[in-house]
Amino acid sequence: MYRRIMPGLCGLCGVALLAAGVVSVQSGDARPDNVAVAADAQPAATSEAQIVAAAGATTPFVTVEAETGGLGGGARVRSIGPGTTPPTKATLEGEASGYSLVELKANGDSVTLTNNTGKNANSLVVRASIPDSAGGGGINATLNLYVNGAFRQAISLSSQQAWNYRGATTNPDDPGAGGQAYRFYNEFPLRVTGAAIAPGSTIQFRKDAGNTAAVYDIDSVDLENVGAALAQPANSISVVSNGADPNFQKDSTVAIQNTVNAARTQGKSVWIPQGKYLTNSLVSKPLDFTGVKVQGAGMWYTTLYRKVPLPANSWRSQIVVGTRTTVTDLQIDTNAVWRGIGGTGGSDYGVNAGGTGWLIDRLWTRHIDANWLSGTDGILQNSRTADSYGDGYNINNGNAPNGEKLGLNITVRNSFARNTGDDSFATYSDAGPTGTNGQVSGAKILNNTAIAPWWANGIRVAGGKNVEVRNNVVNSVSSNNALELSVFGDSGHPLESATVTGNVLQGGGGWNGVRHGVHIGSTGSTSQFPNAFTNVTMSDNILRGSLTAGLSIDRTRVNVTLTNNTIDRPAKQGIWINSGVTGTGTFTGNKIQNLLPGQVAQQNDSPNTFKIVTSG
Repeated sequence: MYRRIMPGLCGLCGVALLAAGVVSVQSGDARPDNVAVAADAQPAATSEAQIVAAAGATTPFVTVEAETGGLGGGARVRSIGPGTTPPTKATLEGEASGYSLVELKANGDSVTLTNNTGKNANSLVVRASIPDSAGGGGINATLNLYVNGAFRQAISLSSQQAWNYRGATTNPDDPGAGGQAYRFYNEFPLRVTGAAIAPGSTIQFRKDAGNTAAVYDIDSVDLENVGAALAQPANSISVVSNGADPNFQKDSTVAIQNTVNAARTQGKSVWIPQGKYLTNSLVSKPLDFTGVKVQGAGMWYTTLYRKVPLPANSWRSQIVVGTRTTVTDLQIDTNAVWRGIGGTGGSDYGVNAGGTGWLIDRLWTRHIDANWLSGTDGILQNSRTADSYGDGYNINNGNAPNGEKLGLNITVRNSFARNTGDDSFATYSDAGPTGTNGQVSGAKILNNTAIAPWWANGIRVAGGKNVEVRNNVVNSVSSNNALELSVFGDSGHPLESATVTGNVLQGGGGWNGVRHGVHIGSTGSTSQFPNAFTNVTMSDNILRGSLTAGLSIDRTRVNVTLTNNTIDRPAKQGIWINSGVTGTGTFTGNKIQNLLPGQVAQQNDSPNTFKIVTSG
């Protein structure tokens, strides 16, 4: 197992930056005997090389950026980067990982990549965009795949779950209702036909005469060697024995729930064999896995697919994870087309966790809303999520004064999020309208990778205490900040204490108002906690290629300690303290480099109220 640093955040920026994350490859499908889990207490890195080597998720795939490949025909790279005018609305470049993509428009246009992973690749995940239909709802088209110059297969692409329109007056899928287009990309997992793609082989995506989309925008491809499906464990009950259909022909909701209920009574686990299981029940009660271990045959082999008739109302398709529940080795996918939990677009949470002592391991969620993580002493690890309509993974207090939803000591680690429709990783501590919800405490976001969220932030800490954000990678945020450290609106609990260390944060400063690489904020004057301070310690982080300021502090009442951080090539100031900020800053050993002409390393617009102590 090894870590692989992919090249160039932006091929046209003229500066060497990291691209789609620090990722690694391992043999076979992810499973307990071959997944390395980040330790909860490892020494802090001190050099940039150590920080980069330690950051990000260890994944069973390697991501290769399309813009690093060879171009054929009239194919071209489209990019944005520091120093260029940042977008004022969503763009294909802004939503691409590395802020770069390859455009194929004419027949014969191609991009060729090499399998340099050192492993066979029998599976690919292609991240791409094709146009919407004129009236909304998307189109379907193929793109041809060649291996070592020989045609291998046609890849099926679709825009049916892409191209939403922010502010549309009818529905978010209507391009004619005055909204702003965003959410351009989708991911397309596929098993390679024929022999696996051997190390050193070339992989070419080419638009030919039968590929009918007007344009293909190729962002990246994941190369993976997926192992065999897992076998049924001992002392388990198969959902098929209770009538579940692995062939995706009849609804399996009741059969799955009956199996869980039986396993709970008998002290057994639940086995979901290889297959695709239809769950399209419109009942208002979701599947409830509380108190049971539920295992599939692997993320590539077992899929629970929610195919709710659209538009839909008054239904729930999430999975409830309660006290002493384990969910592992499966995929959840849906036919959702826009955000709105339990609403007309078909979106709902992936898992909704609460209670105590739950574990979610090796779970792949696609086209869902958030994975909603409440309760006490819960762990989510070794998982991936993509193309969501809400947060990737949200640690929270359930937004309720509920002992089952406290948000205490929850850890999200070694997981991968791409193209999320809100924060890729978040803590959310909301006091509620009466201020009675408990404060989220002990949340840990460790060794994760966040790539190209199409809305909101890469990582957001919205209130809490004893929050730890360590050794993560964030790359290419479209709309907001790479990292947001603040509170959630007027009802948000204060951010009492957060430690942020060893993270590699690339890009940020998107089109949604004034945004930056890192933003640190506090409660406002109308907050339930108007006098509370935000307290943040940041050390040994690398901030690269922000489209605006590298790090910005605003509002009032902020105490921040910055130690041994590197801010590299921000488009504007390195560190910017806005006007009106009160509090203190202790800045030691930080390095701000590769400033653009006319920009300053540090700008304090609150010199009388925000006192900075510097050394080193």
